[in-house]
Amino acid sequence: MKSILLSFATIVLTFSVHAQDWAKARLERSPRHHEWVELKYGDRKVNCYITYPEVKDKATAVIVIHEIFGLSDWARSVTDELAEAGYIAIEPDLLSGMAPGGGGTAELGGSDNVTKAIGKLPPDQVTADLDAVAEYVSKLPSCNGKIAVAGFCWGGGQSFRYATHNKDLKAAFVFYGTPPSAADMAKISCPVYGFYGGKDGRVTQTVTNTIELMKQAKKIYEPVIYEGAGHAFMRLGEQPDAGADNKKAHDESWTRWKELLGKI
Repeated sequence: MKSILLSFATIVLTFSVHAQDWAKARLERSPRHHEWVELKYGDRKVNCYITYPEVKDKATAVIVIHEIFGLSDWARSVTDELAEAGYIAIEPDLLSGMAPGGGGTAELGGSDNVTKAIGKLPPDQVTADLDAVAEYVSKLPSCNGKIAVAGFCWGGGQSFRYATHNKDLKAAFVFYGTPPSAADMAKISCPVYGFYGGKDGRVTQTVTNTIELMKQAKKIYEPVIYEGAGHAFMRLGEQPDAGADNKKAHDESWTRWKELLGKI
């Protein structure tokens, strides 16, 4: 019986991640300019999805790091929401080249293969990919040269980790991601803003210790815990069947996120 329930839960999770017609519809309705760009460095190619805001002046850029489920429709829709708020948003498919035939997320054939591939990504490759993205987007004619990083779930942890590496970042936004080591925290140069679910025990239990370690390192770390929300509330709170707590956390997080971006 337990195995049947587990299998059913897996099917529900997979469906909720990949059945994202609502996110795809947002992209199709959007008046903003979206495009794919292929970045090359050394022997590596990284496919990225970028959305531009409809603004007169040069804009700050946000590097978005996807969940453990890769560059999904929802992940791409986040770039559109950021562009709607006035920011250039670029999201690399960090699984570029990891599928048979050199493909990425879309060619891996489902969430199981995607999550397994994410687990095999070399950290140095992820960092190099993000460096290539940062260099590219910061030099766009429409960019004011300011860049921030944001990530969700696995990407949340990667955004925290990337803040330990890139000293040009103006801010790091960590959505329910785990922290780097205490030694690496000392290398952070920008403010780190955390967004956590009250029912996401695995990740949220790291917050208290992270507050102390960041304080010892004399770094800015401002976490907010959204009571009642679970893991992945930014995606779950946007789905048509969103629960009240996840939707509330999603809405409040977007308000906070845009306020913080406006101060960069």
